[in-house]
Amino acid sequence: MKKILITFTLMLAAVGIYAQQSNVNHLTKDEFIEKVYDYTISDKVLHYKGDKPAIIDFYANWCGPCRRLSPILEEIATEFKNDIYIYKVDTDKEPEIATKFGIRALPTLLFIPMEGDPKGNEGFLTKEQLYEAIYSILIKNAEK
Repeated sequence: MKKILITFTLMLAAVGIYAQQSNVNHLTKDEFIEKVYDYTISDKVLHYKGDKPAIIDFYANWCGPCRRLSPILEEIATEFKNDIYIYKVDTDKEPEIATKFGIRALPTLLFIPMEGDPKGNEGFLTKEQLYEAIYSILIKNAEK
C-alpha cells in the first residue's frame, strides 16, 4: 500500500510539473480580451494586441481531433516559444468568443501574423501542415 501511495504521489507531482512547463496558454474571456483582441468594443477588424505572432486553437475536450492536435501544439509551442504564442480557447467554457469568431467546426485554428490578415483553418492539421502554416503565414521568409 505504501508503494502505491508513493507512486501515486510521484505521478501527481510529475503531472503538476508538466502542466506548469506548458508553453500553450489557455485563455478565458478576460485573458483573451487582454492578450489578443477586445472584440467587445472593436470593429470587425482584428486589432491584435500581442508582440509576436499567434495561433489560437478553438477546441473542446470532447473533440477527438482536438485531443490529437493538442500534443502537437505543445511540441510546436516549445520549439517556437521565442517566436510565436499558442493560445487555446475552450469553446464550451467560452462560447461567446467562439460565436464572435464564427467558429462552426472543431478544431479551428486562427493564425495571427504581426502584419496582414489572420488566416483560419478548420479541422485537424498534421505537424508538417502546421509548420507550413507557421512559416508561410506567421514567420514569412524564415528558414525552416
